[in-house]
Amino acid sequence: MPGRCYADGCGRPDLSQHYGTLQTYPTSPTTREKLAPNDRRVPPIHHPVTAKSPSASPIVDARALHKTYGSGKNRFQALRGVDLTVQRGEMVAVVGSSGCGKTTLLNVLSGLDEPDSGEVLVDGTPLHEMTDRRRTAYRAHRMGFIFQSYNLMPVLSALENVELPLLVAGVRGFEARRRARETLDSVGLARWARHRPNELSGGQQQRVAVARALVNRPGIIFADEPTGNLDSAAAEAIMDMLSALNQEHQQTFIIVTHSPAVSARARRIVTMHDGAIVSDE
Repeated sequence: MPGRCYADGCGRPDLSQHYGTLQTYPTSPTTREKLAPNDRRVPPIHHPVTAKSPSASPIVDARALHKTYGSGKNRFQALRGVDLTVQRGEMVAVVGSSGCGKTTLLNVLSGLDEPDSGEVLVDGTPLHEMTDRRRTAYRAHRMGFIFQSYNLMPVLSALENVELPLLVAGVRGFEARRRARETLDSVGLARWARHRPNELSGGQQQRVAVARALVNRPGIIFADEPTGNLDSAAAEAIMDMLSALNQEHQQTFIIVTHSPAVSARARRIVTMHDGAIVSDE
């Protein structure tokens, strides 16, 4: 895979990096036609996630991760031998100054980017041994993502945005629509199901993003600055929601954040500096 800089300040990957290419046919009006007419199929994963207790084997186990971008004078070592284990049901905040490597770490842990060396196991599965195509399929079935900029498809309604990961994962249109409606209702946006992102407030858009992350019932959710574009009231409401999901349903979260208010809600805070973990408490 070509080197791609996802470190802080270097931009974010597009949505196709997370959910792959749409592969099945939703109900009318067709979400597929709104996105792309020439989508290729992603190989399905046939072993669904099973619920396990927080005391079972770790859901994320990363060892000796190294990642470098650029070359020569522009060489930048984003990760320097990082080890990180996350247990099921944890809410972990990754903090540090801009450029410290926290977004790179999130991307490597989720398989969005490959380490130069080291290994990442998610739910016991070695992501570093997969092809890019296989990792895309694995993410579609096993992971949820929440982003600072929401990353909603502007041509789709809130409901269609939420059902998108289900369609990528091979869930048939009728069932995908039903589950998307239920999940959108669970975040308090049933009335806004037919609205497009530009008709929603920032807080509402992030609620849609949370619903999209949850709809596939993922084992883990990765969140990159989930409150970064929100005012304090909306940010608190989003964190209330994520905290409730963690405490009541043992949903695992890894959250990259600059916000002390966000990191204070986590049960564990990992601090990074110059590509290394300097504290874990």
